[in-house]
Formats: sequence, C-alpha cells, structure tokens
Amino acid sequence: MHPVRKQRLGIVVFILLASAAAAAFLGFALRENINLFYPPADIAAGKAPLDRKIRAGGMVEEGSVQRASDSLKVRFKVTDYSASVEVAYEGILPDLFAEGEGVVVTGTLGQDGIFQASEVLAKHDENYMPPEVSEALKKSEEARAGAAYDGENAGS
Repeated sequence: MHPVRKQRLGIVVFILLASAAAAAFLGFALRENINLFYPPADIAAGKAPLDRKIRAGGMVEEGSVQRASDSLKVRFKVTDYSASVEVAYEGILPDLFAEGEGVVVTGTLGQDGIFQASEVLAKHDENYMPPEVSEALKKSEEARAGAAYDGENAGS
C-alpha cells in the first residue's frame, strides 16, 4: 500500500473512531437527562419505572392538598380522572398551583407508590395545558365515555 494512501486510511479510521466515541458519550449523557412522561393511569397500573426520574401530569385533585404547618412539605394527588397518584413535595409551590388546575411534576416514584417530586410546574394561563397532560386527559375521557357506553348497552 502506498504511504500516502496508508496515511489517509489512518486518518479516516481515526475520524470514524472519534465519531463513534463522541456518539457514545452523547447517548450516555442524554440517557441520564431524559425524563419520560407518564399519566397517573400508567403510574397506577405499574407501567412507570421505580426510583428513576420521570414526569407525571394531570389535574390537582380537589380536596387533596395537605400542607405541613411547620415546613414547606406538601402532599397532593394528581389525577387524569381515571386514576390518581399521591405526590410529596418540599419547596415553594408555583403561584398558579391550585386544586382543579393542571400540573406537571418531575421526580421519582418510590416503592410505596408515592411520587417524590423535585419540581412542580403549574399551567401558566387559563387556556394552556401541557401537551402530555392534554393527551392523557383526552385518552382518559375517551375510555370513560366508552365504558359508560358499554354499560348503557349491557342493559339492552
């Protein structure tokens, strides 16, 4: 093999190996930062991983907010109207956080089924709904409507 050709081949091999290493490092770094979204129905069904950072969203269940009087600890339930998940959070809640309003929480699901939130995001105006929450609520409503329709037809 000609020396110039051998040198070019070495450069090409080096570039390919460096690109593969960079892609592997990038994939590893992104894998650690991906937070998959799970609606409460999927979490209640056991589809969400335990002790791994995920996002959950839905509506804050009416009457579920419990605040500790001596700390910033808060417990509340997030629902998609077919299932609810209890959330524990310690920190200052967003100003727009309220019962019956949309919320997205980031954190980990514990072995006890309680979602330990590290971040709570509330919807920012009366018309906005995060796309994941909107889709989960729509699926839940369709499932409930289908179940109600089946129940009406069962008596016929």
